[in-house]
Amino acid sequence: AVSVEESGGGSVQAGGSLRLSCTVSTDNYNANCVAWFRQAPGKEREGVASLWSDGGTSWPFYRDSAKGRFSISRDNAENIVYLQMSSLKPEDSATYFCAATKINVRAGCTTGLHFFYWGQGTQVSVSE
Repeated sequence: AVSVEESGGGSVQAGGSLRLSCTVSTDNYNANCVAWFRQAPGKEREGVASLWSDGGTSWPFYRDSAKGRFSISRDNAENIVYLQMSSLKPEDSATYFCAATKINVRAGCTTGLHFFYWGQGTQVSVSE
């Protein structure tokens, strides 16, 4: 079984920072590709960033909206993937979802991939 759980959302003023956490719990399933998505009210879900990891090696991928402001990382010991968000803008307000899957090719770990396991989401609100 695989479970995905997000935490760390909240309210912050523009220019502030938040760190989201995604805990991936598995039974003998190597969820080596984990990604963050977001969905604002009335808008389609969009990818934010993804991370492929294998032991001590990791390979991040960022969508344009996240480049330079967000950073994705993984604590392998705790099986937690973090999304550090800084210089937040009101347009970053959304429900943020974490998703996980297993992939054989590192380069395929992007937010365009089909992910099998999803969390329930955590809310991020950025005010002016």
